Amino acid sequence: MGVFEFEKFAKGTNDVAQTLAECTGKGAITIIGGGDSVAAVEKAGLADKMSHISTGGGASLELLEGLVLPGVAALTDA
Repeated sequence: MGVFEFEKFAKGTNDVAQTLAECTGKGAITIIGGGDSVAAVEKAGLADKMSHISTGGGASLELLEGLVLPGVAALTDA
């Protein structure tokens, strides 16, 4: 993924987004996490082809790693 904001550098990012969209269409679960990744997929016009869009990039990664998120822990303890 690259500097998708500039057309001459966007091809790689768009190709990754297109491949993910195709994988989703074949039954894969695709999760786009993080503001820049979400913006890239939206700019490519493929956001609706993904399984899930999340603006919580770092938090999403920590959750997938199995780490405890403070906000979720607070809700669990309430």
